[in-house]
Amino acid sequence: MATPPILDNKDPSMPSVFVPSALMREARRQKDIMEANVPAVCLLDPDGDLVRHLRRTGHARPFEGWPCYHTELDVFSLAGRQVGIVGRAVGASFAVLVAEELFASGCRLLISLTSAGQIVAAGPPPYFIIIDRALRDEGTSYHYAAPSEYANACPRLLKAATEAVKPDGPRTIRGASWTTDAPFRETSQAIQAAAGKGILAVEMEAAALYAFAAATACKVLCLAHVTNTMAQSGADFEKGENDGTVDALAVLGGLVEALDAV
Repeated sequence: MATPPILDNKDPSMPSVFVPSALMREARRQKDIMEANVPAVCLLDPDGDLVRHLRRTGHARPFEGWPCYHTELDVFSLAGRQVGIVGRAVGASFAVLVAEELFASGCRLLISLTSAGQIVAAGPPPYFIIIDRALRDEGTSYHYAAPSEYANACPRLLKAATEAVKPDGPRTIRGASWTTDAPFRETSQAIQAAAGKGILAVEMEAAALYAFAAATACKVLCLAHVTNTMAQSGADFEKGENDGTVDALAVLGGLVEALDAV
């Protein structure tokens, strides 16, 4: 085997035969759904805590024009605008599948907020990281970009997001993450190697979303909510008030307002 299959027959410059607009067209036909644009700003909520909170409090409503076979899209008000949100899109391939469909349906800015495990300590969890680059230890990104160590955030989005952080808001820093496809294979050797690179956290989506964004000129920003030390201590995975939704919405509101015009 000259190269592993994940790297074989990959040419990111070649167009795909199967495109998201075709899938959405056929899904609308099968489900008898009228074509409608999703909100220009959408969120990915892999944990689903935000979606559950918004539904439970009556702040979210279903977006009836969303034809995706795998997910539901809700709409709610954030930073003075209607925002779409998709919950439980966990992992690189699923996140990018949904991202492709959202941008094919009218989305213009996508922000992903995922839980993450602490690698290099930046204080006690929970806190937020604006991910500026993500180590490509997953498979999806290699279908969108030639092999490289990291996938990088858009510099313009990154600058605007960093400047939007409020000093008196939930603790939010900027740094690198490690994107893995196998969270239960985070060995001590791999963790030490990531720490040696100065990586702050491990998550499951950012590298693929950034590679997708660069390949398609779509606006995507990824955040990590560092909530745990991979269950190596007690009281792990605590997010804060209402499963961290109060702080998460505060951070997301400021970013949506700042990034929408970038």
